[in-house]
Amino acid sequence: MEFKSVTIKRTVQMEHSAKVMKSGSLEVLATPQMIAWMEEASCLCLEDQLEPGCTSVGTFMNVSHDKATSIGSEILITSEISKIDDRKICFQVLAMEDGEIIGKGYHERFIVVEKKFMEKLK
Repeated sequence: MEFKSVTIKRTVQMEHSAKVMKSGSLEVLATPQMIAWMEEASCLCLEDQLEPGCTSVGTFMNVSHDKATSIGSEILITSEISKIDDRKICFQVLAMEDGEIIGKGYHERFIVVEKKFMEKLK
């Protein structure tokens, strides 16, 4: 597996707001949405790197949301693999608007065999 970095661009829509997502009362980017985009970018780092039948699941997220972002703003979300420890993959994640950091942190994902993982839920 290679140490890879992925950046995605997203436009903040009303559906991504704290007010709509019930994580607050304001029409600004919701923290849960920012985190979801950080996880999305992290998953993309692993795309085409996992064996057939495998996927990754998020197991840990430690993120600060440092600056409010208004509806209509474009943000860049970057995830970079920082450590590979067997099946645990560690990422540094960052969200930026107009060159300013709006959120940052650390994320872990664990590689699992899809079929075995789902069978445990039964």
